[in-house]
Amino acid sequence: MRFSANLGFLWNDRPLPDAIHAAKAAGFDAVECHWPYDIPAEDVRAALDATGLPMLGLNTSRGDVAGGENGLAALPGRTDDARAAIDQAIAYAGIVDAGAIHVMCGFANGPKAHATFIENLRYVCAATTRRILIEPLNRHDAPGYFLQTTDQARAIVAEVNAPNLKLMFDCYHVGRTEGDILTRITDLGDLIGHIQFASVPDRGAPDHGELDYTTIFAALKDWPHPLGAEYKPVGDTDATLGWMQRYRYR
Repeated sequence: MRFSANLGFLWNDRPLPDAIHAAKAAGFDAVECHWPYDIPAEDVRAALDATGLPMLGLNTSRGDVAGGENGLAALPGRTDDARAAIDQAIAYAGIVDAGAIHVMCGFANGPKAHATFIENLRYVCAATTRRILIEPLNRHDAPGYFLQTTDQARAIVAEVNAPNLKLMFDCYHVGRTEGDILTRITDLGDLIGHIQFASVPDRGAPDHGELDYTTIFAALKDWPHPLGAEYKPVGDTDATLGWMQRYRYR
């Protein structure tokens, strides 16, 4: 198995370039991040070049976090802001050569939100050849988030009908709301562009909880990309990495 360190959670007490070096030292095969925009992209690219790690992906801006926003792309009346965030992500991804951009839709509902999200996804899919990802967030952690299920995501991918639009399948989020992880992965097939994982229900390391990652990782042994470790470590990140050696060579 190959693994990617999500630096939104892992080593997030360090500047992003330092976290990239920590991921390399720990044996990760790639990195990904959430919102790197406070760090000059050239500094991140230098750390990636120094370590040889690829940047698998980054997120579009959440918007006004203090005001409760968690993405912009499905918010009616906020198209200019959403597209500014998309353009920002495309530019940053170009410098760091990020493989994918996760477009965050935000808290919204109803037909206008759906139409807004579709049009913004068509905009970003036409603006870049990079993989574009959408991710359902579970209703416990993100109540009111527009995209909540893999079936909803599947329908949106079909409606947009762009070859670079894919689903980000987070085992944690799907496990919290839908369950039956392996059946869902098989059913969604080529729609999946990236897979992330964490324990359920506490979003910790994958060595405990309701999901059996021995079985899940065995089923994903032929997945061609690194799997994204997007979990919240308790204490020092390095002290939580025993799972990686346990699963890497299975």
